[in-house]
Amino acid sequence: MPTATVAPPWTYTLQLPRDPRAPGVARHTLRHVLRVHGMSELLETAELLASELVTNAYQHSSGSYSLRMRDAGRSRVRLGVWDTDPRIPAPFRWSEQAPAELAERGRGLYLVTLYAECWGAYPMRGGLPGQGGKLLWVECAAKPDCRSGELP
Repeated sequence: MPTATVAPPWTYTLQLPRDPRAPGVARHTLRHVLRVHGMSELLETAELLASELVTNAYQHSSGSYSLRMRDAGRSRVRLGVWDTDPRIPAPFRWSEQAPAELAERGRGLYLVTLYAECWGAYPMRGGLPGQGGKLLWVECAAKPDCRSGELP
């Protein structure tokens, strides 16, 4: 009997409580998921992106939040963070402005827009409590290895 040579796409959702330790749990879980699926080359960038998105959810929402990790094909991963705050933050409203040089806030999500291959946001509307809010998402992909002669 032939065996499948292509792995099916995968998706994981991690529900996180309103707890200061939750961003660390999210980073640890993401590292494990990427290693298990042979995507270790994405670890640094994916961890930075997820960390900023999850920390933003912790700091700016009043309830629980979740991290979704999904295979996006061709050595790509899509990360999404849902939280209860319906306001889409400035960098995800498609503004091109960087935070002011001496700004104390707003740099994390701006970095996300610089490091992600693509990114976006969706307002979430729901009829039941806990179903509204927003979803911020990013994708990151493996970069070509410059040592192998490929251009970045």
